Amino acid sequence: MILGALEAGGTKMVCAIGNERGQVQERISIPTVSPEKTMPEMIAFFRERQIEALGIGCFGPINPVKGTKTYGYITSTPKLAWQNYYIVGVFEKALGCPVGFDTDVNAYMLGEITFGAARGLDSCIYVTIGTGVGVGVYVNGGLLHGMMHPEAGHMLLQRHPADAYGGKCPFHGNCLEGLAAGPAIEERWGAKGIDLAQRREVWELEAFYIAQACVNYTLVYAPRKIILGGGVMHQEQLFPMIRQQYRKLMAGYVNTPELENLESYIVPCSLKDNQGIMGCLQLAVEAQNF
Repeated sequence: MILGALEAGGTKMVCAIGNERGQVQERISIPTVSPEKTMPEMIAFFRERQIEALGIGCFGPINPVKGTKTYGYITSTPKLAWQNYYIVGVFEKALGCPVGFDTDVNAYMLGEITFGAARGLDSCIYVTIGTGVGVGVYVNGGLLHGMMHPEAGHMLLQRHPADAYGGKCPFHGNCLEGLAAGPAIEERWGAKGIDLAQRREVWELEAFYIAQACVNYTLVYAPRKIILGGGVMHQEQLFPMIRQQYRKLMAGYVNTPELENLESYIVPCSLKDNQGIMGCLQLAVEAQNF
């Protein structure tokens, strides 16, 4: 089976060819400029390879809810050229094949559920912490959609008593993205995270916010595992700090077998940063069965 995968990011579009086993045979990267410039290049790539289905994990906000008026659209994105763009419809018409569509972070989640650290689980949370914060939610055996997709990266948090930083998010002063994403780290401390690796106080504060969010995700979604990915989580010293803070903040309120060993409950991504493309391949598989 020849499948196409598109990891549609705000900076670049990663186009790949693979199969239903998650094996990637080819990939290219195309700058995200405007639909007029970028779409013809992507269409040509997939058309030449005669794909049987395409899976798209897309920057947002988007509408991934089938049966609604704007399903398949990129909606109120800050990338103005892509606002209210019917990306699914354009690909379906140009390629003549089924198209699966969801958020980029839901694609990461689907990759881990199908091929990675969450394989075999009926529920899991994937949190990517980088330039922004996105959360993919898999519950009761499927990706979660309601009136839209979860935006749990903007979950409001209690500020650390010693943190006077106002927050980077233009909408919320104290959401996870505003307090803990890469731009917040750089603005608060005056340097990029990669240059602050040896400053323990940076990561202790970071762990406080990420752990607080993870406690909230446990209480709201009851996942069997929480996977943390993205550029900020390349600072591997964060994981033991987060688990320690998580246990302190949870304070014994939830007592399940999963939480007995936090080393296997709060874990890094497992697919060497291929989880997005592999998840898009699975979206393509599922689009054929819809």
